[in-house]
Amino acid sequence: MSPDGGGRDSSEAELRLDAYLPYRLSVASNAVSGLIARAYQDRFGLSVPQWRLICVLAEDGGLTQGQLVARTVMDKVTVSRAAQGLLKRHLIGRSDHHADGRSHVLALTAEGASLYAEISPLALAYEAALIAGLAPDEVALLKRLLARLQSAAGHLAGDAP
Repeated sequence: MSPDGGGRDSSEAELRLDAYLPYRLSVASNAVSGLIARAYQDRFGLSVPQWRLICVLAEDGGLTQGQLVARTVMDKVTVSRAAQGLLKRHLIGRSDHHADGRSHVLALTAEGASLYAEISPLALAYEAALIAGLAPDEVALLKRLLARLQSAAGHLAGDAP
């Protein structure tokens, strides 16, 4: 079906916000992000974008800002601001890129790695609490469906191969 609604009969064409999947996804995402943001800000003084950078750098090692933009699916300005805040707190360090003199590699410092080790169990506990009412097969299905929706959105936006 096309994004213009082709193929639907007239009884399905009326928009009901509470039944509109993009709205429901956004509301759910905002609720989860808000909960986690408060916890990270209150306990660790981190924004959600800063936490995402810390996670990605812990998982992947040193990356350029361009690589962080691609990996986190956040815009350049958000990544840059998050990185600047982490640099000021000495949670990440910046070094010259060996192949591209115009670029820098960002990596966790020992202090950043220690903070990641402290926060990771808390993040996993939040996830466990959020999915506690779901069966393991429902969680697996939800993850598969979210990946498919993300892929479809990328295709519609022309971002995906």
